[in-house]
Amino acid sequence: MCAKRIYMPDPRAAVTNDLIIRKIVEGSRVIDLGCGDASLIKRLRDEHSCDVLGVERDEELFIRGIESGVPMLQADMNQGLDELPAQSFDFAILSQTLQQIDRPLDLLNEIFRIARRALVVVPNFAHWKVRLQILLRGRAPVTSHLPYEWYESPNVHFLSMVDFRELANEGNFKIVRELPIIGSRAVKRASFANWRAHSALYVLERNSTDDSQKATESQQLVTA
Repeated sequence: MCAKRIYMPDPRAAVTNDLIIRKIVEGSRVIDLGCGDASLIKRLRDEHSCDVLGVERDEELFIRGIESGVPMLQADMNQGLDELPAQSFDFAILSQTLQQIDRPLDLLNEIFRIARRALVVVPNFAHWKVRLQILLRGRAPVTSHLPYEWYESPNVHFLSMVDFRELANEGNFKIVRELPIIGSRAVKRASFANWRAHSALYVLERNSTDDSQKATESQQLVTA
């Protein structure tokens, strides 16, 4: 039996899912890595005519996905994606899961063996409420978007938007679009986004082998 992964739904899941769906071309081949109960890819299949596959290691959530009629694969992403054939998907989704993976950079690099683009949603641990709790209370923060006590949290990595940009510079991929999620909406351009956003959606593409503009593009994203 696969180890249990704590499913951490996004408190703004409806907003996040709508954002992801708008970034996916109708009829695409889509894989959702850490799909939970498969509700997002079920929408992509039913409303967007996508060919979908969900990957989830938690047995209960895996069964719920199967019962909803979604094709599912039960697998532990910490073990890699070797079971999946190369370039078999147009889009890979990784929503509120990356921070739970033991080696997130390895997984991101591997995603671009199986997919052309990736849509990644991560919490922003540099949000002002998080910073304020650490400053004033001197303890691990608990907020509406990070609702777990430190000893119950599924998160094994704690990152900010700045951290993710730096991670992209280490990988085989580049950030095409960064969308800070502030309140109930995504903002294309936001002042002090790393303070204000509780999470962020990243659209990623694989770097070409001769991509000499990587650092320049990343910096343009930061300043946009």
